[in-house]
Amino acid sequence: MTVKPLRTRRKFLKDLGYISVGFTLLGACTGVEDPIMAARVDYDGKLPGSMGRANTVNAWLEILDDGSIRILSGKVELGQGIRTAIQQVAAEELDMDLEKVQVQLAETGRTPNEGYTGASASIQNSAMSVRYAAATARQELLGLASKKLDAPITELLLYNGIVKSKPDNKSLTFAEILEGVQIEKEVSLPVPIKDKKEHRYVGKAIPRTDIRDMVRGQAIYIQDLRFPGMVHARVVRPPGYTSQLISIDDNALRNEVPGILKTVVKGSIVAVITEREYQAIKAEKYLRNHTEWTTPIPFPEYNNLYAHIKEVATGPETVKSVGDVTAASKETDTLKARYTKPYIKHASMGPACGIAMFDGEILHIWSHSQGIYPMREALSTMLSLDSEKIHITAVPGAGCFGHSTADDAAADAALLALEYPNTHVRVQWSRNDEHSWDPFGPAMIVELEAGLDENNNINSWKAEVWTDSHSTRPNKNAGTVLTARYLEPPHQMKSRGYLGGGLRNADPYYSIPNMTVNAHYYDGPLRTSSLRSLGSFTNIFAVESLMDTLAEKAGQDPLEFRLKHLEAERAIAVIQKVKAFTISQQTADAEGIGYAFMRYKNTDAYIAVAAKVTVDINNGKVNLLKMWAVVDVGEVINSDGLTNQIEGGMIQAASWTLKEQVTFNTKEITSTDWRKYPILGFSEIPEVEVALINRPSEDAKGAGEVPLPPTAAAIANAIYKASGKRVFDLPITPDKILRA
Repeated sequence: MTVKPLRTRRKFLKDLGYISVGFTLLGACTGVEDPIMAARVDYDGKLPGSMGRANTVNAWLEILDDGSIRILSGKVELGQGIRTAIQQVAAEELDMDLEKVQVQLAETGRTPNEGYTGASASIQNSAMSVRYAAATARQELLGLASKKLDAPITELLLYNGIVKSKPDNKSLTFAEILEGVQIEKEVSLPVPIKDKKEHRYVGKAIPRTDIRDMVRGQAIYIQDLRFPGMVHARVVRPPGYTSQLISIDDNALRNEVPGILKTVVKGSIVAVITEREYQAIKAEKYLRNHTEWTTPIPFPEYNNLYAHIKEVATGPETVKSVGDVTAASKETDTLKARYTKPYIKHASMGPACGIAMFDGEILHIWSHSQGIYPMREALSTMLSLDSEKIHITAVPGAGCFGHSTADDAAADAALLALEYPNTHVRVQWSRNDEHSWDPFGPAMIVELEAGLDENNNINSWKAEVWTDSHSTRPNKNAGTVLTARYLEPPHQMKSRGYLGGGLRNADPYYSIPNMTVNAHYYDGPLRTSSLRSLGSFTNIFAVESLMDTLAEKAGQDPLEFRLKHLEAERAIAVIQKVKAFTISQQTADAEGIGYAFMRYKNTDAYIAVAAKVTVDINNGKVNLLKMWAVVDVGEVINSDGLTNQIEGGMIQAASWTLKEQVTFNTKEITSTDWRKYPILGFSEIPEVEVALINRPSEDAKGAGEVPLPPTAAAIANAIYKASGKRVFDLPITPDKILRA
């Protein structure tokens, strides 16, 4: 075994939340004088992708002097409860009390580089990496203890930071076994992991302690973070994406606003640093009225958006082809439909914030970015600073799933910290800037054509998808952060980003002998990037809406129609269970229940959703009464956290489906506040019921993005059942229902 001395650490948040549970992890016979260790089985499958960058035990965990365990994960906490899930996995494999396992999340130079937190991949990447690292550490600890205690491994007990020799009752703590070093052994297959039948924590509903802290106002978000002597800054945003600074007049600024410390002008970046935040707000307003900019390139007419998308799009590019759709379509009548989704926002409850401090050697940054290592690369290029000279600590932000303005706020703070060194510089974005400059989820068009054979089975399916990029997340191309685009010389985007995200779930998971999916890529007028579930939201809205229409044409129950086009037992199971949930539901006049199904990415979690609504036929108003979901993510790590994820995702999807859309005119974004960009209010939130199908023998999958796509379709199908009105264009607003 290779060992390494304990490293000192920079800590921002000490001993992040843990849970105390009053039992020890010693298998089924816990509590007896000589407990029996839980059985182990060899895992010989594929190691997680995160281990490609960090494959040694000490990259994922450290054993502290007091015998407790510190887990290191490169993922960030977005509200998905990843810290608790990782804690459960580590405690399970090392037979520890939960209270003796702490989890430190993303910090450059400290935790593994796990790229971005997204794509519902944290469980299968980070949590599973911790599982295999902890299991490997356990074997190494037993091997070392065997030598020190002069006893065979089969005669040793390992539990709660202690290894005990059964023959003579001698014991050693983990710290005594390691004598101040850490385990550097590489994780290699096969890995002996605990038999899942003997799990004590994994699969259980372990509450997140940070929820308690949120309710009590004790949780520290980036927006709440304060440092001694910290100063405040604001950036004056130009009137449009392509505007460049012509001139600035700040001669009277110090007379108008007290507390001015420095005005910074670099290229088309105009910023002000002040002693207090309100001073920065006043100074930004003053400078906005005393700067001159070039006129930006105009946006297309809002009401002409989808026509504009088709005008500028490329394609078609065939991305999937099975059978012969053209020949099959000639044999039967086909149904055609066009579905659209507008630009939508991340709509974070708290506008972006970034804090930075340059100490003369290291640039320290605190950010709610979802990818601190990739952001470090972008900032390194933007600032011409060695990446090793940039230290970033992830701090939770007040809401967001996707690439929001968090990275841009951090870039603002980083630039200004170099201009005002040895002091913490805090950049807090305004609501107006947040709503105007957010990298939106892109507008999309999906055109579908499908036909039934003589047995009312789908025999042809053709999809045409128009999509912009679904990810321009920060990377070594500095143009991926907004600040860099306005420096002199400006950093430009070098690629269109992840266009393929728009095609996620565009090919239905159903058994269809003839299928074609064509992509049309466009470079749209608004800034876009990753938003929860990417193109899957629009594609499943379209697919599952058309499935209901096809079922009606076939004269069949919508769920039975889906079932006869599915082969996977797990897919069938979630649909059957959601049917059982709703079969006894009574619907009155103007009420309806709609359904939708999806396997996320066609490779991950299975989900079936039902929604019950009423529709006022006089004014078109929709009242969402209740939603149900049945979810199969394989092995469930934390049923409480998973249920929370599904519930929250369904509510967010309902808001997207019924309310949310970015609006603009030819000059600017117009949906710049909550009145102009309404979201689902507390009084509008329906009852939500979630059931989990736990399959411990299957690979564990994430669920953060899973509930959103089928929720939109279920609501649309329910509205049709209640009103007889089919709406094809999101959001489904009262005026669209009345016009349908």
